[in-house]
Order: sequence, then structure tokens, then C-alpha cells
Amino acid sequence: MRDVVLMSDPRVTSVPVCEQGDVLHDVRSSGEFAVSDLKVDETGAFAHLRTGVVDRLRQAQHALPDGMRLLIVEGYRPLSLQRHYFEEYGDELRAANPEWTAEQIHVAASRYVSPPEVAPHCAGAAVDLTLCGPDGTQLDMGCRINASPEESDGRCYTDAPGLTAAARHLRTVLSEALSGVGLVNYPTEWWHWSYGDRYWAMTTGAPAALYGPCSHG
Repeated sequence: MRDVVLMSDPRVTSVPVCEQGDVLHDVRSSGEFAVSDLKVDETGAFAHLRTGVVDRLRQAQHALPDGMRLLIVEGYRPLSLQRHYFEEYGDELRAANPEWTAEQIHVAASRYVSPPEVAPHCAGAAVDLTLCGPDGTQLDMGCRINASPEESDGRCYTDAPGLTAAARHLRTVLSEALSGVGLVNYPTEWWHWSYGDRYWAMTTGAPAALYGPCSHG
């Protein structure tokens, strides 16, 4: 994964934001998508995404083969929660690698959790999702969604070696549907896709991100 541009890279953090003002939309409201209860919270923030992202997910779902649906696990994430996740994972890495510098911890943590200041989830621009069957049963993508690099032995990386042919095929199906409507993947997490955020802008060559950090409710 040496060539992957991480969220902490200056090529990402230096991208300006030209806020477009799209509102956050609750993906549960139309019943079009399967929505996981893995990240349910009392405010329902997890089920919200910018309308520009939702429109593209709708198009992507129509492009899937018969019998497959998108299963949305988490969209918008409050900044305080993002900061908690980043610091928690950083503490795990620090305990396992006491010789690492603070900068090494910061960079390594960004493989799995975005630094809060550039986090696509905090802009309502990123979604963690997978594929499911008609009854909502998750399909086997090679490792569980949200598995860390350590837990998954690297199988969380989108193009990880050693996957079964079936899991590789499903990741390709997901990738083709989402990239076909303009979303980009964070290559260390096969489930993380975004549109309009800084990472999207860096990847596509856009002059600015469309969405910056926002508040829910």
C-alpha cells in the first residue's frame, strides 16, 4: 500500500473547500436503501448524507446486478465522535509501537480513521457501506466492514491480495457501481466511499472540495 495517498497527506489537507450548501438527507426516509443498525444513535445522525451523495447512491444502486442492494452503515459523523475514534486508534497504535513518534502515529492512524480536521464523514460526504441480498443479509466481501488493518491482516485494503475469487468479484461489483457515478474509494477501506470532500477533490483533480464540516440537527 506504499502508493496510497492517506488522509493525513498534505495533498489532501491543503485542498480548499468551496461549500455548496447541500443539506443533509436521511437515507431512511424513502425506503430505497437497506440501512444497517450497527451505528444507530439517538439522533439518527449516522443515516444522513449530503443530497449530492444520496443522488449518486441512488444511481449506483440501480446499476447493481439483480438481487443486490447497497447496505448503508454510516454516513454523517459528528466531529466529536470522529476525534474520539482517531484518538482511540492512535492510543492502540502507540501501545503496540512505543518507539513510534507522534508523527508516525498520526500517519498510521489515518490509514483507518481520518484526522478530524479533514474527515469526509464530518462533511456528510462519505459513506461506509457494503452489499446485501434482497433480505438484507450482508454478502461476504473478504473481511467485516470497519475491520482495522491489524484485525483483518490487511484484507481491509480494497485491493488486498489473498481474497477469495467471490469476495474479489463482489468488491469489483461495488467499485464499478460507485465509481461509475462519481464516488471515490479510500483504498485502505473497501467500504469507504465519498463524493465532494477533500479526498474526492484530490483524487479527481477538482480545484476544491464541495463540502466542508457541517452540523446535524
